[in-house]
Amino acid sequence: MIAIIDYNAGNITSVARALENIGGNFVITDDEKKLKEASHIIFPGVGAAGEAMAYLRPQKLDVALKNCFAAGKPMLGICLGTQIILEHSEENNTDCIGLVKGVTRRFPDKLTCGDRALKIPHMGWNSVVLRRKHPVFEGIAPEAEFYFVHSYYPAPAEEAVVLGVTEYGINFCSALTFKNLVAVQFHPEKSGRPGLQLLKNFCAWRGK
Repeated sequence: MIAIIDYNAGNITSVARALENIGGNFVITDDEKKLKEASHIIFPGVGAAGEAMAYLRPQKLDVALKNCFAAGKPMLGICLGTQIILEHSEENNTDCIGLVKGVTRRFPDKLTCGDRALKIPHMGWNSVVLRRKHPVFEGIAPEAEFYFVHSYYPAPAEEAVVLGVTEYGINFCSALTFKNLVAVQFHPEKSGRPGLQLLKNFCAWRGK
């Protein structure tokens, strides 16, 4: 059973539909007991870091996530769920969960690509250049593109956890992995076949 964490953040329904598409067995929950019983955890999210943490803490979901991570349960962060697994976010100047050392940063103002000004948020399709192989990206073509919608990006303190990078005015970490955790800044549930393949791979991954 895959547990999708419900914390009043957007895109949960989209993730559920994507799992239905690949035949995944899942539950949407904020119940710590169900998180413990789940084989895998998906931590999705669209929204602001401050609001997300304001919901997670009173529900003690931040503690539940730390416990699941420590137990070795395979975990997947998506978008906001990736940003707030770090220690701090520049968005709302928010202290976050801290599963991975580092901060979430806002894109610099006046981003450019050549002579062209780039808009913030970064919205649309872009590629991910992997620094090494990972089971969750198995069978996905190097030229595959994924769907992004974000103004902030994860900046891990240690380069060793950076799995993939994407260029949008700057090169930023768009995928990271640490022990039984893998997290992506893009939305696999909105990324067509490559995204569905990633979700399918995650469901089969044992966190090693």
